[in-house]
Amino acid sequence: MKKQQIILLQIIYWSLNFFGAVITPVFFFAKENDLQSTVLRTTFFLSGIFTFYICYLIIIPKIFKPEKIYTAIISFFLSIVCFATIRYSLEEILAPATFGFRNYDQETGLLFYFFDNIYYGCINVFIAGVLWLLEKFGVIEIERQKLEQERNQAKIQALKTQINPHFIFNTLNNIYSLVYQNSEKALPAIEELSQLLRYSTKDLEKDFIPLEKEIGYLESLIELEKLRIKNPELLMINKKINFPTMNISPMLLVPFVENAFKHGDFSGKGFVVKISDENQRLQFYLHNFKKSKSKDSLSGIGIGNVKKRLEILYPNKHELNITETETDFTVDLKIDLKNG
Repeated sequence: MKKQQIILLQIIYWSLNFFGAVITPVFFFAKENDLQSTVLRTTFFLSGIFTFYICYLIIIPKIFKPEKIYTAIISFFLSIVCFATIRYSLEEILAPATFGFRNYDQETGLLFYFFDNIYYGCINVFIAGVLWLLEKFGVIEIERQKLEQERNQAKIQALKTQINPHFIFNTLNNIYSLVYQNSEKALPAIEELSQLLRYSTKDLEKDFIPLEKEIGYLESLIELEKLRIKNPELLMINKKINFPTMNISPMLLVPFVENAFKHGDFSGKGFVVKISDENQRLQFYLHNFKKSKSKDSLSGIGIGNVKKRLEILYPNKHELNITETETDFTVDLKIDLKNG
């Protein structure tokens, strides 16, 4: 429970206490409508409120430990002693000195006085304990949520750093092949890679980036891969974007395209990527043909990390369907990006 709610409960509790114990008898009980009764009701109310906050702010926080039952007994005993001491000081010392009357008979012993006040004091002590526990558990829950959020952020960052080296490794392999063949496509490939690295260096540190920038990754990657493919016209990306500035987690779509290039069959075949964001709901569709001897199209770091990140960042807000046959691989991803 939040601290503001605890404070509101205290205000309500003491308002009801004050009107019920001090004000109401003046108007509804004729016998209680005299100075002595009013003073004694007031001292009783003050004893309760002083004890409550001494218990709530000092005794319970300093002594009580939920995992140790004896600390509850000690806290209760000290709180009752506190209530009895405060009430005795007000009713049996201050009141006689000021008004000339007391609550108990002058011959009343301290032991009887203490045991008689266990009943009267335990209500406020109990309420103080309940409210303190509610506040304590509220603080614990807030800290737990904060730690969970930090843990998820650390996990996401770790997943991102895994994706980036994997992406660089694949691309460098492609460039190595072009350089080895003395291909004139090598320099453009290096330029495309440097552009991609500039993107990833700046944006992987961010929690979210505009959707148009993530699509820019895909387009740059596809252009880079076209340099090594005999039929680049077979690589098609169709997009219909109405909300280009809508946020998405960086490098969320790229691993699917990487996977297609790693395991896809481009000997007279290509792949299709379709992207749309109708009603601020991202729809990403990819279909490619597999290499005939490919056995690990779902292996590697990329796609597994995407699944984990989707579970963390978009719980109950995404649908991911991956279909794999001996010849085809299809990804159908939908993400609700509203308020993202």
